[in-house]
Amino acid sequence: MEKALKSLVCVMSVLWAGVTLAQGTPSPPNPPPNPFPCESIAGSQAFDFWVGEWEVTIADGTVVGNNYITKEPGGCVLVERWTSVGQTSGISLNFFDPTTARWRQVWVGSGGSLIDIVGGLDAADMVLEGTITYAASRIKARFRGRWSPLEDGRVRQYFEQFNDKEGAWQPWFEGFYRRTTSQP
Repeated sequence: MEKALKSLVCVMSVLWAGVTLAQGTPSPPNPPPNPFPCESIAGSQAFDFWVGEWEVTIADGTVVGNNYITKEPGGCVLVERWTSVGQTSGISLNFFDPTTARWRQVWVGSGGSLIDIVGGLDAADMVLEGTITYAASRIKARFRGRWSPLEDGRVRQYFEQFNDKEGAWQPWFEGFYRRTTSQP
């Protein structure tokens, strides 16, 4: 019996060694996922020209406010923080949706305006279209915005609202962004 047990242990040892050799060197673990997945998606950096700290003026040069647009960690969202000279404010989230290959902005203003617009690049301009809702009156209208990088380093932001009665787009806001700090 003892001899049989020794033979079994010997056979098991040989089998174990064979299994270990057949497995070879252990495979390296899978590489960790990209810690910043949004930055590697084509189209996700198209709105980066808007990132920065800005003083905003209207066409005649009058300062109307400040806007801070940050690219949040991971590169998946741009956050806009607006403050007017009259101390109204608003925040928007801007993100690239890889399933539609479109940019989306969702804005909430302290004055009760809610904007939800989508789109993408048109040449060098970012053009988004959707709706604006005025919370107090619950009026909803078609709305669009265009952000245009200018040759002098500024960005022109132009918003229009559709007037159903006239059947035409009407200017809503035109601002010119001038950097107050160097581009990040």
